Amino acid sequence: MQEDGPMQALFSPGSLVTVAGAALSVVGWIGYATGNPNLSLPTIFYGIPILLGGLALKSSELPPATRVVPAGQFKTLREQPANEPLRKLLADVTRWRYGQKAHLESSLEVLKLWDEDTPPQIEAVEELDCNGGYGLRLRIALGAVALDRWQSQQDRLGRFFGPNLRVEIEPVGKAKLDLRLLPQTSPAAA
Repeated sequence: MQEDGPMQALFSPGSLVTVAGAALSVVGWIGYATGNPNLSLPTIFYGIPILLGGLALKSSELPPATRVVPAGQFKTLREQPANEPLRKLLADVTRWRYGQKAHLESSLEVLKLWDEDTPPQIEAVEELDCNGGYGLRLRIALGAVALDRWQSQQDRLGRFFGPNLRVEIEPVGKAKLDLRLLPQTSPAAA
């Protein structure tokens, strides 16, 4: 099940600001054409800068990763205090970003999993119930970063995103991978 789609792009902050600016500008020009200076001056004065700001936002917009399961399905598990690092990660990749080439841009740079021209892109995120533990699966388009670079950072990835996490990397075709951030299992539970 996918919760996102074309309607999501329609209601992005950049789209809403662009539409508001365009509407104000049109109202202003109509006021100007009908000889109503009380209506035309303020709406044109505010409408055009808002329209330009909205267009600037749209040009640098990075949509959120697609949620594979509905947001409410794992709410109780997600809200447990031990799951705060993954909760923050989920919130970060499921919101609109502006002025960035990819989600988790600075984290991927630190992990040496970044390519300036063709960076990895997080396409989808799925919450997981791992025998009562909380985990995430990120579907990542590799871009120009080779799979072996991801595999060489596998141990570091778990430590980087939070305490007591382990990482599983599974190739998906030639250009994607599934990155699973899972809770560490204690030796007694294994």
